[in-house]
Amino acid sequence: MIAYVTVGLLAMLTLSIPVGIVLFLLGFGTDIFFSPFPLMRGLGNLVWSTSNNATLIAIPFFVLLGEILVRSGIAARTYAALDRWVSWMPGGLVHANVATATMFSATSGSSVATAATVATVAMPQAEKLGYDPRLFSGAIAAGGTLGIMIPPSINLIVYGFLTQTSIPQLFLAGLLPGILLALGFLLITAIICTIRPDLGGQRRVFPWPEMLRALLQLIPIVLLFTIIIGSIYKGWATPTEAAAVGVAGALVIAATFSRVTLSMLAESVVGTVKITSMIMLVVIGASFLNFTLASAGLGAELSAFLDGLGLSPLMTILVVVCIYIVLGFFIETLSLMVVTIPIIVPLVVEQGYDPIWFGILMIVLIEMALITPPVGLNLYVVQGARKSGRMSEVMVGAIPYVLAMLAMVAALIALPEIALFLPSVLQ
Repeated sequence: MIAYVTVGLLAMLTLSIPVGIVLFLLGFGTDIFFSPFPLMRGLGNLVWSTSNNATLIAIPFFVLLGEILVRSGIAARTYAALDRWVSWMPGGLVHANVATATMFSATSGSSVATAATVATVAMPQAEKLGYDPRLFSGAIAAGGTLGIMIPPSINLIVYGFLTQTSIPQLFLAGLLPGILLALGFLLITAIICTIRPDLGGQRRVFPWPEMLRALLQLIPIVLLFTIIIGSIYKGWATPTEAAAVGVAGALVIAATFSRVTLSMLAESVVGTVKITSMIMLVVIGASFLNFTLASAGLGAELSAFLDGLGLSPLMTILVVVCIYIVLGFFIETLSLMVVTIPIIVPLVVEQGYDPIWFGILMIVLIEMALITPPVGLNLYVVQGARKSGRMSEVMVGAIPYVLAMLAMVAALIALPEIALFLPSVLQ
């Protein structure tokens, strides 16, 4: 059965069949060939029970929040403000790419949306100021991955839903690793541009009055993040309710800058419907596949296989890390999550690991998949925004940041407290 699922998944994805449909087809095949019970008869009830869940309502709200901020021009204001504060470092404007991606990750919840936002604003600056296109575009692709680590994260919501893990606890657990990863990106950029100053373009220093005025442009984003996350952790709102409050806050911010128009709202809603429909099809398909795999005994089969190998808990984690790195080359990130969670998470928890800690470790590995070819979505998003040059330049530029993610994986395994400290303190 393991071979059937693996080969079937890769074969159908190679044929460019939509991921949600692939998951349903695998579920049907598992039912027909491996289950003694007619599991398909429960499909209607499963689809309804999966989609009729209040937790999932947070997804379209967070997507809409990001769409409003992007289409109202708040992204350009944030980028210009951060440019004033970080362009003095070796690497210049490359740091603004990472810093802007970090700020928008704290509100959008989507890596692809974050990468698209920063790329659209930043790419014209790269050509104008003579930056190396590889490092500049690679930093945007890598910075965009923070959208699924720094809360609020759509992927963490999906992980919490599928594993029945506390979403507020996951948000807390992702905050410190996300910030450390952003700082790691800044550090590796500074090191590269210190060794090769020609890659970093011109370093610019702005007068203090101008820098202080730029801080005013950051207040709306910081305030919005504080309202969303603060309301969750204070117990005033669930993640879903906080997402709705965030949408209202984004509209107020956009209205403050006279950016609310009917066309902007229409584009935001259409974009939200498209993204949410894709996510929900994948989640429902994954729920059906999980149901059929569990009923057919795949979990017991995998447990027996790993027990037969006699691996220690640490070796089991290292094997899981290698599996995710390899699968990340070929499978889109959300799909990779929902396909593997019901199989891998029970095995990891059985080895004594915390499911919240493993959720953060998985997110780092998923982030890596976003900037590793041939399926790294952020690479294609950034290349699309460039409108010139070769795709290979973006891939090469992302390599240093992949190394930073591998370092974070090692740090999380060696020091689980990086992810578990805030949840334990604020529980």
